[in-house]
Amino acid sequence: MRLIMIRHGDPDYVNDTVTEKGRKEAELLSERLLKIKADKIYVSHLGRAMDTAKPYLEKSGQNAVVLDWLEEFHCRVWRPDDEEKEHVAWDWLPQDWTVDGRFYSLDEWGKNDRFVAGKVREKYDEIVTKFDELLAVHGYVRKNNLYLAKRPNRDTILFFCHFGLECVLMSRLFNIPPMPLWHGLCCAPTGVSEIVTEERREGYASFRMLTFGDVSHLTQGGEEVSFQARFCETFDSITERHD
Repeated sequence: MRLIMIRHGDPDYVNDTVTEKGRKEAELLSERLLKIKADKIYVSHLGRAMDTAKPYLEKSGQNAVVLDWLEEFHCRVWRPDDEEKEHVAWDWLPQDWTVDGRFYSLDEWGKNDRFVAGKVREKYDEIVTKFDELLAVHGYVRKNNLYLAKRPNRDTILFFCHFGLECVLMSRLFNIPPMPLWHGLCCAPTGVSEIVTEERREGYASFRMLTFGDVSHLTQGGEEVSFQARFCETFDSITERHD
């Protein structure tokens, strides 16, 4: 089975849609996806994901299943460097989260005091449980840290969703705590990530990532890749995004 996870286009967060640039990105993305035979399509209920999927769905004549739990991972916590307001749980300064070794542990990462107060692990568990239930419908049943291939297949499943949520799902598939993924990976708007099953012994499946956040459809289409997913490469930059 092949899972293709797609981040929404350049976002207009205020109006929960995509910008004009995001619409151009979605058009280029649709042409890329038309070359893929999708067996099932799932989309977050948030407008920026649905508007990203729209050109592809219209051109392909396919329908998508809307899943509320594919929305962005929206838990909020009090960040160590800012006690004035809550931030999304996974947006910390590197010098703050890296000093807590629990964030690198699959069993301990949710025990940080601020994560406990924000019930981050509870929300994570809720999402990955629903993800596992969905994978079971498609033939792969989780057992311990692997999946039993109850109905092995070569189906292609598309997910139109969000970066933070994608890292949660990948955390589950690869048995890696999410914090290093949230901070170590970068997926620009309409970035495409491809993950496939491997069944080296009959009946036991694991997942392997082939590509992450690929935006070749943008570069080939002459559309500049958005910097929206990143922070400034050097602090003295006046054109790149700071906090």
